[in-house]
Amino acid sequence: MSISSTRNPPAVGSLVFFAVAFSLTLYFTFAAIQGDYGLFRRAEIEAEQKKLAVELAALEARVARMENLTTRLSDDFLDLDLLSERARDMLGYVRADEIVIR
Repeated sequence: MSISSTRNPPAVGSLVFFAVAFSLTLYFTFAAIQGDYGLFRRAEIEAEQKKLAVELAALEARVARMENLTTRLSDDFLDLDLLSERARDMLGYVRADEIVIR
């Protein structure tokens, strides 16, 4: 018998090792992309963060406007035009020089 004619089949242990290693590699790659903390979830979180930042800016502008109106109607700084406008709006009165469009 010559040395080149004898071939030993690969050991079953090494095949199992490579199969398990390949399976683990696939699992962790999938988890890194699709998992709860993966790349796709990160993109979703960043998109939601941008949307919430826009909503926060709108709410902050609304709060600033309300604070301005509150300050203008306070005892320390009374804006008579604003007070007159709010009173006429609440009571439903119209001045003689105003035109009402419905």
